[in-house]
Amino acid sequence: EIVIIFHNFAVFTTQECAFYNASWEKDGTNQSGVESCHGEKDKRRHCFSTWKNRSGAIEMVKQGCWLDDVNCYDSSECVERKENPDVFFCCCEGNMCNEKFHYSPEMIQTTSNPVPPKPDLFPTLLYSLIPVMAVAVILVISFWMYRRLKLSSPPLLVPSQDPGLMPPSPLLGQKPLQLLELKARGRFGCVWKAQLLNEHVAVKIFPVQNKQSWQNEYEMYSLSGMKHENILHFIGAEKRGNGVDIELWLITAYHEKGSLTDFLKANVVSWNELCLIAQTFVRGLAYLHEDIPSLKDGHKPAVAHRDIKSKNVLLKSDLTACIADFGLSLKFEAGKSTGDTHGQVGTRRYMAPEVLEGAISFQRDAFLRIDMYAAGLVLWELASRCTAADGPVDEFCLPFEEEAGLHLSLEDMQDVVVHKKLRPIFREHWLKHTGLAMLCETIEECWDHEAEARLSAGCVEERIISMQRNTNLIAPDDILSVVTMVTNLDFPPKESSL
Repeated sequence: EIVIIFHNFAVFTTQECAFYNASWEKDGTNQSGVESCHGEKDKRRHCFSTWKNRSGAIEMVKQGCWLDDVNCYDSSECVERKENPDVFFCCCEGNMCNEKFHYSPEMIQTTSNPVPPKPDLFPTLLYSLIPVMAVAVILVISFWMYRRLKLSSPPLLVPSQDPGLMPPSPLLGQKPLQLLELKARGRFGCVWKAQLLNEHVAVKIFPVQNKQSWQNEYEMYSLSGMKHENILHFIGAEKRGNGVDIELWLITAYHEKGSLTDFLKANVVSWNELCLIAQTFVRGLAYLHEDIPSLKDGHKPAVAHRDIKSKNVLLKSDLTACIADFGLSLKFEAGKSTGDTHGQVGTRRYMAPEVLEGAISFQRDAFLRIDMYAAGLVLWELASRCTAADGPVDEFCLPFEEEAGLHLSLEDMQDVVVHKKLRPIFREHWLKHTGLAMLCETIEECWDHEAEARLSAGCVEERIISMQRNTNLIAPDDILSVVTMVTNLDFPPKESSL
């Protein structure tokens, strides 16, 4: 008995799996071989295979190690049992168990009696009518609920693409997606770290009542020209579940360092790191704001983000930034209305004076200038955690946390920003560092009370490039004299392209 238990344990412990990757050149991996499986000690490990059937010919997609999955438990063979899938998937336990795989759909067992007895007519009719009547009742109830929901819920931003009708993303339809860890909860949903075959992705899950935010974000990511290194990479969108349990998913690239807020809470930044993060952040914002008529995939309209904050700026592994969360964004296309919109949206702490006052001109440039005010606050957060100046670095603080506290009402912000015209403070020792002094001047021109006086994102990017270059050229002995002449440096001109 002891020998049998040991034998079973040995069979179902997975240490290595057959490996294959059809996209090996693109992903930079081997095409085939053996993959060693690693994971947490209390988690089980499995092997998997995915393949397609091209008119009877097997076309391999991927093979390798798979994470702890109850569907794979105690299965020594790799068998796909779903009927007619687009992409076949199986998993198993045991070393190299995915080397062989096959398709065996679950079949309904038929009776072995060759001549069934002839049933009575009345019970036959009764049993035939009951399912038909049940289906009819379900259809009537479903239609009534559909009509009620349609009349009570707000219209979608893109009526032709209701989440209930949207097909799954072609990319995701071919690949198993596994949620791993809840990373954040926000106003419109939650964000999970997930596994899509051998890469990590982020899955943002919206409940069905927040479908308008999901729909708007999906539409923004789907615009022509929205693929840019400083805009979060979009992978796909899906509807999961049925009835009241419907969830709306957005799948994007996953960045381990997380948001700029979380990074600055735990880390300080050097001058060069500050310049890299700031430059790539405003480069992404400048691209978002730009109207580009002649791209390969069509006309990219100007887009206003409307919720710029450090929580919506993500950091990649090389500390370059990308902008995320387009649930409140607006696009501006010539001759077309922006649709129903409300001026007072976003995060209170980052709202521009004109938003707090409710005095917005509903024109493109007005919305882009609102983004620039918030961008100034994000740059201030970066400056506050920089080690370049000769002085103490404060603990991370959100904008206006010193002036008005952590939990702000709309009235608090109106009092601080509109009536008192306060802004987050610059520490005295920041201004003794040439680069930080230049940055502080740029920040002030971003959060100017007069919207028309604010810098454009493109101009801020040029300023940051210029201040990094000038700072690197200045010797330490020259710093004191240069600081006194900061306003005379050759800054790019202040432009009003907004």
